[in-house]
Amino acid sequence: MDRKSKVRQIALAAFIALGAAQGAPAQAVEADDGSAAVVSQPGATTALPAAVPGGQAETSALTPDENRQSAAGNVAELQQMIHGSELSELRTTYNGSYGASMLFYGKEMTYYIALFQQKNFWRVIKTQDAARADMIYKDFVRQTVQLSDVEIRRTQLEAQKAFTQRMIALSQDRASRLQADLDIARQQQSIVATQQEQKRAETTALAQQKLAAQDQLRAAQRQVRELQRQLESGLPSR
Repeated sequence: MDRKSKVRQIALAAFIALGAAQGAPAQAVEADDGSAAVVSQPGATTALPAAVPGGQAETSALTPDENRQSAAGNVAELQQMIHGSELSELRTTYNGSYGASMLFYGKEMTYYIALFQQKNFWRVIKTQDAARADMIYKDFVRQTVQLSDVEIRRTQLEAQKAFTQRMIALSQDRASRLQADLDIARQQQSIVATQQEQKRAETTALAQQKLAAQDQLRAAQRQVRELQRQLESGLPSR
């Protein structure tokens, strides 16, 4: 083997390795001048993970052909067909605002498997293989569970926040009512304490007045007895 042939073999191996790394099947051809070249196989497509909201990659159960098919107008096709009466809805699962449906077009024995959000179709796959349709449907359902996690958590947190705020408002209202009752009780207690003090002072004054009156009574009684004694002085006794 001459040096030129060895160079061509090395270049050929390098191009084939590059094609494999990029995920596209490669075919080696030889140019007119004897140099090596590599071209991709016609129709070859590399399956990519399905994009999901939030920038995270979701592993898809779809084949490369189904990925191409999904982007080839199945959404528009199903949107047109769904308004008719020839489609049968076999299964539907909802998780949050996301959902997955399996529909059946009996005339052509074709299954349509749709992934949607808020009733807007996102991805649609059609197949005549019932087992494959069931597998894709289950995969879409799994995706709805993952996609709805953040949404459901957000809904729960919003509800918890609203509930907590409502409980705060009720507690504050209750506290205001209790404070009002306490203020009234303290005000009434102050009034009662003032009245009690006044009544104690009046009672003390009355007691003193009573003692003074009793002293006056005793003095008056003594005077009466003295005057009576003087009046009856010199009269025969009984």
